[in-house]
Amino acid sequence: MGEAYDRGMRNVTLLVMLSLGGVSLQQCAPPPQAEEPTNPWAADLKPSLTIKELMEHFIDPTADFVFDAVVFDVSDKGATETAPADDEAWAKVERGAWQLAESANLLMIPRAAEPPGVAEPRKAGEPAPELTGAEIDAKINADRAKWNKFADGLRVASLNAVKTVKARQVAGVLDAGTEIDRACEACHLEYWYPGDLPAVQADLNKTVTFDPPKK
Repeated sequence: MGEAYDRGMRNVTLLVMLSLGGVSLQQCAPPPQAEEPTNPWAADLKPSLTIKELMEHFIDPTADFVFDAVVFDVSDKGATETAPADDEAWAKVERGAWQLAESANLLMIPRAAEPPGVAEPRKAGEPAPELTGAEIDAKINADRAKWNKFADGLRVASLNAVKTVKARQVAGVLDAGTEIDRACEACHLEYWYPGDLPAVQADLNKTVTFDPPKK
């Protein structure tokens, strides 16, 4: 009887220790990782335009609101400057900059690069001045985070343009337009006509030269 009692007490003690150990392990264990939030509407997004159509019908004409806002023209008659002259004109430029910034989000929505049947097939070995829609799609889908980073570059440049317009900085609008143009060109050289990259880089490395006056 005594031996059986001792054996039973040892079993009870062991169970208690195991239970307490389980509680301790649960307390020391790291909390479960929260699931990444998902967009419940993502599956309902139905883009109406391809990337090239979005560029042609929305992004390119919208960028002109910034590009054409300030123009310096030099001719034999002298230099002239065209710039927003009143609040209404400045508001038009600001509206374009805001729309251009928002267009970066449109670029991040998955969509085809171009409508089907647009590009003519290339012959084997033929150089590719521009990538086909299928090739652009493949590059984007292989690293969508990289594509989104290029799109975000356009957003940042456009928001900088908004700040400049709000401050009514005429010269700054030219700088903002240059920043937007560079953001667009960087993306185009990656996904549209990457074959032009060496020529563009060579052009950027050029220095201005002139012939010395003859004595």
